[in-house]
Amino acid sequence: MERVTQVIGQSGPFLDALERASRAAALDRPVLVIGERGTGKELVAERLHRLSPRWDQPLVIMNCAALPETLIEAELFGHEAGAFTGATKARQGRFEEAHGGTLFLDELGTLSMAAQDRLLRAVEYGEVTRIGSSRPLRVDVRIVAATNEHLPDKVSRHQFRADLLDRLSFEVVTLPPLRARPGDVPVLADHFGRRMASEMARDWDGFSKAAMAQLVAYDWPGNVRELRNVVERAVYRWEIEGPIEVIEFDPFASPHRPRGVAGATVIAETAPEPAAAAAPVEEAADFKTRIANFERDLLQKAMAEHRFNQRATADALGLSYDQLRHALKRHGLITAGA
Repeated sequence: MERVTQVIGQSGPFLDALERASRAAALDRPVLVIGERGTGKELVAERLHRLSPRWDQPLVIMNCAALPETLIEAELFGHEAGAFTGATKARQGRFEEAHGGTLFLDELGTLSMAAQDRLLRAVEYGEVTRIGSSRPLRVDVRIVAATNEHLPDKVSRHQFRADLLDRLSFEVVTLPPLRARPGDVPVLADHFGRRMASEMARDWDGFSKAAMAQLVAYDWPGNVRELRNVVERAVYRWEIEGPIEVIEFDPFASPHRPRGVAGATVIAETAPEPAAAAAPVEEAADFKTRIANFERDLLQKAMAEHRFNQRATADALGLSYDQLRHALKRHGLITAGA
């Protein structure tokens, strides 16, 4: 998957966050970027680096949650040969690699207290000491850190050093979740859709109004990263000319899950009535019409089976409440204001 490097959005909260990051970029001070998973924290860190006086120096990225606790300090500060089992030769740490530039520490909240102690010394004194060495090394590094945790709460639980938080939070940039910027969903969906269509050498006809309404109404717990996956999957699976009409939010959804599993289709206790005979092919104008008729019939039967309780029907069909409402409105089974 090609890496996304653009920061895209036009909503007020998102532009405010970018403006704050842009203003902080010129100052040689630490910045803490806060946001849920998938909100673009790494992209903002890159923006802070590219707009800073250090733009032509290294930008070194380290995910603190990606390494076991026993290796975090060696990764950050380096080690000498023989410092521990497997250390056959000396190695620079991320601080040394980022000398003169920016060190981006993602998932900062996962650092152990021991690593926090050494990080604080590096930030305060501009010195690091490789594991297995007693000789400190001078480093000139700007720290940008990111987390999806509430660090003041971790401080109150004695899981994060208050003095380290004070040193790293000269400026705090909080990225809004996608659900707080619904106006950006069409812009992002069109951008990701065009890129995927181009990659597959297809024409791009966008999304139907109903499909776009589903995208805008969805809660997006995985934020922009999840939106990209959903849009690219929709483009990949849509093999008909014209706007995309089918959106699959959960690729793990299956009608064959056992009863009681989250997202499973609930099987009625009573035997269902025999299905009506399929209409002759000639009665359906085209493939899309036949699919729409099938979907409408399925919705009508499911609503009747669950006594027109929309939440129970949504659960049985493996849909969110909003998704069911949009489907019912699209087929004229409820009025817009119902």
